[in-house]
Amino acid sequence: MRIMGLDFGSRTCGVAISDALYITAQGKEIIRREKPGKLRTTLARIEQLIVENEVESIVLGYPKNMDDTEGERVRLTKEFKEMLERRTGLDVILWDERCTTVAADEYMNERRIKGKDRKELVDMLAAVFILQGYLNDRAEKLKKQAVT
Repeated sequence: MRIMGLDFGSRTCGVAISDALYITAQGKEIIRREKPGKLRTTLARIEQLIVENEVESIVLGYPKNMDDTEGERVRLTKEFKEMLERRTGLDVILWDERCTTVAADEYMNERRIKGKDRKELVDMLAAVFILQGYLNDRAEKLKKQAVT
């Protein structure tokens, strides 16, 4: 079984999948849509990826503002979370995604990725950072439980 990470945007959804041991997150793909509200194809592709990768739960980026307030993107993300839960029957965990796009940009700067390649990768890398943050936190909690 694996965990899926999603970076849900207005026109794209970056996808990452964990390894079977829940140690690392790997970028899978970017699901694109022509209009922000047209989610049927996005949801169908996510369902396919769930089956193909034996996904047991989903970690969805939670786009709070830097000052910890919630804006329009949070409302849309919560609606998307409810759709995912209804359609897939899986638990969807909201995970703070602040700074993931910045981290993805820094990663690409370090590797001198430019132009079109950069634009193509940013959403998938953000999904990787969201999922990896969750996996690291999960591992730390399991470690603490084992000690006590």
